Amino acid sequence: MAFFNLQDINVSYDKKNNILEGLNLEIEKGELVSLLGPSGCGKTTTLRVVAGFIEPTHGQFILDDTDMTKVPVHKRNFGLVFQSYALFPHLSVFDNVAFGLKLQKVSKEEIKKRVENILEVCDLKGFEKRFPKQLSGGQRQRVALARALVVEPKLLLLDEPLSNLDAKLRINMRVEIKRLQRKLGITTIFVTHDQEECFSISDKVAVMNGGVIEQYDTPENIYRTPKTEFVARFIGFENFIDLKRKDAHTYIASDGSEFVVDNGCDKEDPKGTIRPEDIQIVSSQDNVENKITGKVIVRTFLGKSYQYELDTPLGVIVVNGSSDHVLQAQDTVCVSLPKGKIVLV
Repeated sequence: MAFFNLQDINVSYDKKNNILEGLNLEIEKGELVSLLGPSGCGKTTTLRVVAGFIEPTHGQFILDDTDMTKVPVHKRNFGLVFQSYALFPHLSVFDNVAFGLKLQKVSKEEIKKRVENILEVCDLKGFEKRFPKQLSGGQRQRVALARALVVEPKLLLLDEPLSNLDAKLRINMRVEIKRLQRKLGITTIFVTHDQEECFSISDKVAVMNGGVIEQYDTPENIYRTPKTEFVARFIGFENFIDLKRKDAHTYIASDGSEFVVDNGCDKEDPKGTIRPEDIQIVSSQDNVENKITGKVIVRTFLGKSYQYELDTPLGVIVVNGSSDHVLQAQDTVCVSLPKGKIVLV
C-alpha cells in the first residue's frame, strides 16, 4: 500500500449533492503531488479532508498504514500553509515559527535548536526578532513554511500558498518550495489552479473536475497526452475536431476528410485536439498530412508570434504563426496538423 491513500472518499454538505464523489488518491512517500483544477472542482475540500477539518461521509484516509479518518486535527501532526500566511502579527518571526513546538510542550533548548535550524534552511537567518509587518510577502511566506516544517510533519499541506504574491516572486517561491521539499523529503500536497505553477514543481498532478480526479499522472504526460476533453481544455488545448474511427490510425472528420494520427484510441467517435503552436502554416502546394484550408478572421499579436483564428470547413481553428510572415484578415491559408501532435480524447 502507498504511504498516503484516500479510498472512496465522499463529502456532502447537504446530504444530497456530493462535493467529492468516490475519490481515490495514492501518494508515495516523499512525493510532491498537486491538486489542479478550477474553482469549485473539490481540490480544497480534498485538502480539508486530509487536514482533518472535514470528516468524509464515506471512505477512509490511510497514512503510513494508520487510519486517520477520524483523528482530530491537532493530533495529525501535519504542516499547513495557507494563502493568507496566518502569521500572528504580535509575535516575532522566532515565536511564530516556535508556536507549534510550544503547543507540543517541546523543551526550550530543543525549540531554540530546531527553530534556528529551520530558519537557516528557509533563508531567514537574522530575521528572528522581526515582526510580520516588517517583512516582504516572500519573507512572510517563508516564515509560514518554516512554521509548518519545524514540527517535522509527516505531511505538508499547501493551499494556494503563492496566490498573494506578484508574478516574479511566485516563480522564486515555487523554486524555493521545491528545494525545501526535496531537501527535507516531506510528502507534500499542493493545491493550485495555476497550471504552470503546478507543472513546474510537481512529481504528479491530479486534475480535478466536479469532485472527481479526471487524470492522475506526471506533469509531462498530462501536458502531452490529456485523457479527457476537460483536461485538454484546462491545460491549453484549443482546437477540437469531431472524428469517427475508420481504422487504428485513420479517422474521418465531419466534412468527409481523413485524418491520420500516430496514436489511435478505442473510441468510435473521439475528438481530435491539438495545441495552436503545434499546427504548421504551409503552402497550398505542399504535400503534407492532415491539411486544412481556412480564412483568417481574427489576428492577435502575442509578442514573439501571432495567433490566428481561421474559419475552416471543420469550424474555427486557432493557430500560432511566426512574425516572419504576417497574415492579414481575410487571407486564405493552408495549415497542417502533424499526426504526432494530434491527441484523441
